Amino acid sequence: METVKLTIDGVEVTAPKTATVLDAAWSAGIFVPTLCNDPDLEPYGGCRLCVVEIEKRRGLPTACNTQVAEGMVVHTDTPAVAQVRRSVVELLMAEHHADCLACPKDGRCSLQRAAAFLGIRQHLYPPSARKLPIDDSNPFFYLDSNQCIFCAKCVRTCDEIVGVGAISFMWRGYDSRVATFAGRPIIESTCVSCGECVVRCPVNALVPKVAIQPAHEVKSVCVYCGVGCGIHLGVRGEKVVTVRGDRESPANRGRLCVKGRFGIVDFLNHPDRLKTPLIKKDGQFVKATWDEALDLVASKLSGYKGDQFAAIASAKTANEDNYLLQKFARAVMGTNNVDHCARL
Repeated sequence: METVKLTIDGVEVTAPKTATVLDAAWSAGIFVPTLCNDPDLEPYGGCRLCVVEIEKRRGLPTACNTQVAEGMVVHTDTPAVAQVRRSVVELLMAEHHADCLACPKDGRCSLQRAAAFLGIRQHLYPPSARKLPIDDSNPFFYLDSNQCIFCAKCVRTCDEIVGVGAISFMWRGYDSRVATFAGRPIIESTCVSCGECVVRCPVNALVPKVAIQPAHEVKSVCVYCGVGCGIHLGVRGEKVVTVRGDRESPANRGRLCVKGRFGIVDFLNHPDRLKTPLIKKDGQFVKATWDEALDLVASKLSGYKGDQFAAIASAKTANEDNYLLQKFARAVMGTNNVDHCARL
């Protein structure tokens, strides 16, 4: 890979030739605040918070969409840069109806982090009097336009990653906001409820309806289908409270569908979920061990041959497991009665 050398805040940095100034700074451990940048999305430069000074260049370019060059000298924390960043954050805070202690994103909010980095401790401008209705039509998350900072992460995610385009910027000027076509509720749009926009929202404009912070995480694999998406289960006490995608998993690269992101928690914690095998005795189901259950199934199967037997495959198992099931049905039980549960 071809690399270049540049200087950022007096530190010599080696970066790939295709990298941006923001990438180079972060790789060198130099913090540059940003609200609209995301490694999974194309550079946008909309928030104007990552502006820097580059010697021999005019103005204050955004670091997220400025490519590095050999010998480039970058300054990320000059008085001019700090003034622009403070103005941006102060204006955003005027439109942001914030109660940080009551916010589910408290401590994880990018706007809060940027304000702390810039030393902003109070609102310079009076808060906006505009009050927009909260869209709570989706069963899994809220859309609160009063908290939106117009970073466009949600819009770009729905377009670039999911490919659905369920939301966009609607109307103009002061009336602009993220919304579905014709401003209809999200539940009536083409939204697939994958939650990719929710996990990328830097503030609390898009938040899950159930937001509990886990005590620790456990690496696992989603069992809702045979793809095998990597996940991290957030655990608190004896319950799973959150699910997030594993970015290192080659199957999904951190992305999840609606079942993987929102269905697992309810499924695992549901009071009616079966945790042990049940065997019917005297007309009632009673708990049994796995050995007892498997012995009973084996003894029952031995009495059936040919078309008396049928196998139903599961969409929650891998392709290899389903192959073995149909092989068992045809080669052992002597029947072609094989079906599946993957119908929509």
